[in-house]
Amino acid sequence: MASSLQGSSSSSSVGAPNERLEDSSSGLVGQNDLLIVGPGVLGRIVAEQWRKEHPGCQIYGQTMTTDHHDELIKIGVIPSLRGTESTHNCPYVIFCAPPSRTPDYPGDVRLAASNWSGEGSFLFTSSSAPYDCNDNGTCDEDSPVVPIGRSPRTDVLLSAEKAVLEVGGCVLRLAGLYISLPLADRGAHVYWLNKGTVEANPDHILNLIHYEDAASLAIAILKKKLRGRIFLGCDNHPLSRQEIMELVNRSGKFDKKFLAFTGMLLTHREHPSNDPLGKRLNNSKTRLEIGWEPKYPSFAQFLGLQD
Repeated sequence: MASSLQGSSSSSSVGAPNERLEDSSSGLVGQNDLLIVGPGVLGRIVAEQWRKEHPGCQIYGQTMTTDHHDELIKIGVIPSLRGTESTHNCPYVIFCAPPSRTPDYPGDVRLAASNWSGEGSFLFTSSSAPYDCNDNGTCDEDSPVVPIGRSPRTDVLLSAEKAVLEVGGCVLRLAGLYISLPLADRGAHVYWLNKGTVEANPDHILNLIHYEDAASLAIAILKKKLRGRIFLGCDNHPLSRQEIMELVNRSGKFDKKFLAFTGMLLTHREHPSNDPLGKRLNNSKTRLEIGWEPKYPSFAQFLGLQD
């Protein structure tokens, strides 16, 4: 995905990061060095984009296991395991790891923050789930969040965000991510397409952002070197589940056809527990302050369709 360190070709890239890893043991830190905690799909795109803007920098990737270390080395990312003692701290740190693989998510965030030099930026990629809206209403950066104690899922996210803000880091709350990859597409639409028929309310509103746009927004925020701020990442084109899958079927880009959502068309007030409605996110404030616009302004345009 990304070119290897110092512009080496992919066929010769395996040796280059190892050499750089030895160099890094001296404790020398570049002013644009970046640590990515959780270098999955989003983290690897961040690495690719960051290197284009900062050639010659060192990019580190911290993981829970060694399963993908060879892949990281091939794309010029120096891998390490979570908890490995670092000989130096990076000026830029981005935390992209999900909460699903750890019993102490806020603790993992604090551990990542301990690898930040305090210069540059520390950014935590969160979710838009904490915003307290489930009636398909409008929501922006300043909307209230779910009170602690109501939802275990949002409790974990808000606790992690609190840990970030306490050390001067910033939070980027992201909408639903999607992408087309050489081997697979990712996103809610892919899951529904594979199911064919889904028992869910078709009127539920979702918000989307392409992985590449999430990465470019994250990098734009990192470069601002801000402290203790919360930002929102979305494409400003909220869609219902039904609208998303109609676009998928119209696009002609998929072998399968989605059949139907079989959930009842009920409002949240009538049907509050089983399938609450969503929210309509707008991140105009983030865009204005950061000076950012998405490459894919809407899911429809990503599919080659008009909105």
